Amino acid sequence: MGNSSDNTPAYTVPGLKTDDAAQVAKALQQRLHALNDLHLTLKHVHWNVVGPHFIAVHEMLDPQVAAVRAMVDEIAERIATLGCSPVGTPGRLVAERSWNDYELGRADTMAHLGALDIVYDGVCADHRAAVNGVTEADPASQDMLIGQLRQLEQFQWFVRAHLEQSGGSLSTAGADSLADAAKQAQNSARS
Repeated sequence: MGNSSDNTPAYTVPGLKTDDAAQVAKALQQRLHALNDLHLTLKHVHWNVVGPHFIAVHEMLDPQVAAVRAMVDEIAERIATLGCSPVGTPGRLVAERSWNDYELGRADTMAHLGALDIVYDGVCADHRAAVNGVTEADPASQDMLIGQLRQLEQFQWFVRAHLEQSGGSLSTAGADSLADAAKQAQNSARS
């Protein structure tokens, strides 16, 4: 069984070299892992959020889950179009990811929103890096990633709208972990 992250395909789309297709597919595979993880994290939060504003956050997450699920499918199909094999197995996701697992279980809305802001920071930054990484080799994949990035950044804005203070700063400013962001968001909400 081949590893899609280092396989050069036997064929690819017209106008793209197979070694370039392999590099683009490698970048897309990391985005596939990240978005599969994000989908599951959003659903986890959806099931575990409690407290004031529960229903607003619970319902805000459903469209995000659906949209991220669609992004996963789009990326997997693009990898296959490039002649490579997308991998969506949990073991490979965990083995190849560069981020830690989501730490919060049952928690109030502000704690989850604070932690989700950090999650979206990482997903959006890595998506932007992937956009820049495939620019010359494959503008079609770049275009797909740009559209997804725009939507992911909007989802983060929805989350941040709950975290923004009247002066315009985020209650999670300076947090460098999910736990720190969750605690800062909770403390700010209690003030």
